[in-house]
Amino acid sequence: MLAANGFEDAVIGVGSRPNMGPILCYDYVKCVEILVRDQEMTQEDAEEWMEYNVVSTWMGEGTPMFVYPYDPEDYE
Repeated sequence: MLAANGFEDAVIGVGSRPNMGPILCYDYVKCVEILVRDQEMTQEDAEEWMEYNVVSTWMGEGTPMFVYPYDPEDYE
């Protein structure tokens, strides 16, 4: 499993996928909060940085997963 450096406090578990190895799963909101706190970014800058530099980065089959809060109203 590959880890996202600096986001250890945002790990929420290990994901399982068919025919692939396990991956670390991170709470996306906690990752953004870590950037705001530790890097002194604004909320908007932290979200943009996460999307461009972390979430969209493919590091092979062990690439971590970032989990977003689920609100059923967002999917109606």
